[in-house]
Amino acid sequence: MPDSQPQPAPGAVRQITRDGEPDTVAVEEPLEIRVDGEPVAVTMRTPGHDEELALGFLYGEGLIETAHAAGLTPDFAANTIAVEGPLLRELATRRFYTSSSCGVCGKGAIDEVAVHSEPLAPGWPGAALSRERLAALPDRLVQPGFARTGGLHATGLFDSRLELVCVREDVGRHNAMDKVIGWALMQRRLPLSRCVLCVSGRLSFELVQKAAVAGAPVLVGVGAPTSLAVELAQERGLTLCGFARAERINVYTHPDRLKST
Repeated sequence: MPDSQPQPAPGAVRQITRDGEPDTVAVEEPLEIRVDGEPVAVTMRTPGHDEELALGFLYGEGLIETAHAAGLTPDFAANTIAVEGPLLRELATRRFYTSSSCGVCGKGAIDEVAVHSEPLAPGWPGAALSRERLAALPDRLVQPGFARTGGLHATGLFDSRLELVCVREDVGRHNAMDKVIGWALMQRRLPLSRCVLCVSGRLSFELVQKAAVAGAPVLVGVGAPTSLAVELAQERGLTLCGFARAERINVYTHPDRLKST
């Protein structure tokens, strides 16, 4: 019978030998993003859904606002995705480099970190959200790669009824979110004004930034937020929720979208 269990994306895991026994680890490799043949960014990522990653990254940086053609380069260069331009703004000489642990490392100035986005509209489409249901979202993330390796983060996109519509894994938490946002861009589902984003780890500045730029009014995480994450969420009108587990959740900003307890 066919295996009915979810499988990691192709290339996401690798077999190794540990202490003489077989083991499985998450794959981490560089991905170069080119636009019209010019290198724009290099990120350390887990292979799989690379076109989504490239488009989600460019969207989050305010460089595109619609889906562009993306795929292998004409010379089939390894670990490279080619995106058709044009970009919305000039990059001058600056290029992006991001590691798997940080989505904003290496940027030249703090002004370039805060990508412009309009404040999110208050309220929620429909009845106010339940704290208990939000707290349960991490348990509903489908994470086959994490189950096999323990080394991958996940981002899930939930609709206004809190039904899971897309989930992606990556060694970089920011990459996992870029993949989800890239998927939504390709599906013409942006902005995410009627959706909730949920991440499997801590809530950092760049995740709040990406969620706000994508228009998601609610971001839920398993872990703790940073001070900058809370400040940015408060400024952009985003409901930021952390420590989601065991039917409990901490709400740090804009609790008006949730039912009062």
